[in-house]
Amino acid sequence: MGRGKRNSVTIRDVARAANVSVATVSRYINGTAPVSKAVAERIEKVMAELNYVPHATARRLATNKTYTIGLLLSDISGDFFAPLLSGVEETARRYGYDLLISAARAPSNRAKDLPLGPHNCDGILVFTTSIEDEILRFLVQRNFPVVLIHRTPPPGIHVPCVTVENKAASFQIVKHLIEVHHRQRIVFLRGPEDHEDSYWRERGYREALESHNIPVDEDLIGMGGFARRTAYTAILDLIKRGVPFDGVFSGDDEAAVGVLIALREAGIRVPEEVSVVGFDDQRMSPFLSPPLTTVRAPTRDVGRVATEQLVRLIRGEEVEPLTLLPTEIVIRRSCGCAPDIPFTWEEPLTP
Repeated sequence: MGRGKRNSVTIRDVARAANVSVATVSRYINGTAPVSKAVAERIEKVMAELNYVPHATARRLATNKTYTIGLLLSDISGDFFAPLLSGVEETARRYGYDLLISAARAPSNRAKDLPLGPHNCDGILVFTTSIEDEILRFLVQRNFPVVLIHRTPPPGIHVPCVTVENKAASFQIVKHLIEVHHRQRIVFLRGPEDHEDSYWRERGYREALESHNIPVDEDLIGMGGFARRTAYTAILDLIKRGVPFDGVFSGDDEAAVGVLIALREAGIRVPEEVSVVGFDDQRMSPFLSPPLTTVRAPTRDVGRVATEQLVRLIRGEEVEPLTLLPTEIVIRRSCGCAPDIPFTWEEPLTP
């Protein structure tokens, strides 16, 4: 049986369909010179319609580039990362880049120990604190393209970042527990200490309590680590110490799983006795028992936008210093609402 035909679409076909010259398409693909936004969008659309993928080997020889981008992660466990990786991979492929992933934290603050960098990539995406600030500063000083994900750059380092709105959404979901379900003693479980997402979610939690004249009880703030086991242990510890509570903001959906298991083992009914809410709206969240009320974060879009920003940096184009993607609350049973109760914002989610 003969082999299937290879894609016969050429750069000339793309140029003809986009109504531009071959040289313009070549400049856009190889990033050797800027093209207007309108022309770039037209070329991208045609390439997608014709399923045109530039020949990687020829591009490398012509431009002395790897046409590879890197993604640095300190961890890859849990359901959170699947949509993020999907957004990065699909966008990288759309722009004709290969993707290298390292899921181990850099062992030191020496740039030569970095698994991904100028030696094998044209630019890298950095998730939260996957590299030390010293290495980040080293890369930026050498004009190596870097985009941060779910963190802002350290002072004095100008690197674009892509993240989601955390504080306003956290404020609103805690406000919902207070005003709709009359919860007064709400636990907040922090994420890892070095995660900015956790910091802003805690700020939203605290401000929601303060706006309702509810004192912040530090006994109700614990470590959930964005991890099932850590959150499970934290809730059992509160129960064993006899600390009363009637609601839990778990910090994220991964931690919410541990919270629900701990409460079930202790014979505490959710949501009748304790309301539980999370953050992220992971794929498992609608299927938990009870289904989890949470904040929906556009994790896939974070990966997509961050990759688009990195490609623009590699091509020498201007990028946004901060991209803050919107979030929204998803109401399910775990807070105490019936499944068909709608939720509407009283105010827009703004940083």
